Amino acid sequence: MQRRHFLSAAASVPLAFSLARARAAAPRSDTPRFLLVFLRGAYDSNSLLVPTHSDFYYAARPTIAIARPGEANGALPLDTRWGLHPAMEGSILPLWQSKQACFVPFAGTDDLSRSHFETQDSMELGQPLDAHPGARSGFMNRLAQVLQGRSGMAPMAPMAFTAQLPLCMRGPARIANTALADVGKGDVDANRSRAIAAMYAGTALAPAVNEGFAVREAVLRGMQEEMDKAGRDAISAKGFGLVAQRMASLMREQFDLGFVDVGGWDTHVNQGGASGNLANRLDDLGRGLAAFAQEMGPEPWRHTVVAVISEFGRTFRENGNKGTDHGHGTAYWLLGGGLAAQAGGRVVGEQVEVSEANLFQNRDYPVLNDYRSVLGGLFARMYGLAPAQLGQIFPQASIKDLRLV
Repeated sequence: MQRRHFLSAAASVPLAFSLARARAAAPRSDTPRFLLVFLRGAYDSNSLLVPTHSDFYYAARPTIAIARPGEANGALPLDTRWGLHPAMEGSILPLWQSKQACFVPFAGTDDLSRSHFETQDSMELGQPLDAHPGARSGFMNRLAQVLQGRSGMAPMAPMAFTAQLPLCMRGPARIANTALADVGKGDVDANRSRAIAAMYAGTALAPAVNEGFAVREAVLRGMQEEMDKAGRDAISAKGFGLVAQRMASLMREQFDLGFVDVGGWDTHVNQGGASGNLANRLDDLGRGLAAFAQEMGPEPWRHTVVAVISEFGRTFRENGNKGTDHGHGTAYWLLGGGLAAQAGGRVVGEQVEVSEANLFQNRDYPVLNDYRSVLGGLFARMYGLAPAQLGQIFPQASIKDLRLV
């Protein structure tokens, strides 16, 4: 039996237990529901939430910048400072216009490793960076513990829509997991390279051409392997679109705390701008999130919050391969029918002018809105948690109330 098939089969055992428990106490339509969407691989927030007011942005990205509103393939205007990637016109923009979406730029963690794995693990643990290495429970497991421990409240029904239980949901609270899709990933296409090499077959240039393509293929293969590993077997953005409605049906009827991860966001090479690799992923992701909102239904959606986060951002300047490298600050998305009036349809949180002078280490967005502070403030409002309870979920965190709900 292949490892992937074994994991899929094993996942059905805890799922069966959780479904049986959930049917006995299904969440009411007005029960608060929270879904965390983790974009593994560090997506480029500067292409999603475009700083259209910044001349420096356009100077720093001569080939991949999203044009200003009103120009061909330009950003969708959100306010006088920010625009949205045009791929989101039919999905996220309507949610923004109905005040069911907001963005938190300059967000992230103080972890400076710029390692996908280290930063993902650090965030999922939700502990201070200097926490004891033995502290291995994830912050969503601790959230489930706190909510399950409240007297007089219906039991939580948490669920990870993943092949393996993610670190953020590991811990004493019993949480089920199952993958809703298994989408394969293609290899680097070398057909064009072989065709060009065939043109030089039998000539004096043939050895040099073959060697050049061999080196190129090895480099690209290594790059692709790195980018794939950064996703940690998460479903692709296209895969997310295929399973979003099923996931919404499960959260509407049986689960009130969910997690899903989406891979494929490590865009070192040929990232693209208004079209291309990243645009296609954003389009698929946006459509999936819009389908999730639709499938939830009006009343459950009114009590649902979806948070979209990533381990870190990407370099503000584009690199020599028309892509971006590992960065620092990023932008979080918050979606939900119950977003507060002062948050829905707005870019919220602490911000600075997007300029070269304000870059972190002269390369990245700074982190001004720590993920533990932002999510802690959200949980406080969603569930009415006291400071001591928030301290159990995010120890030593300075909670920031952005009045999101």
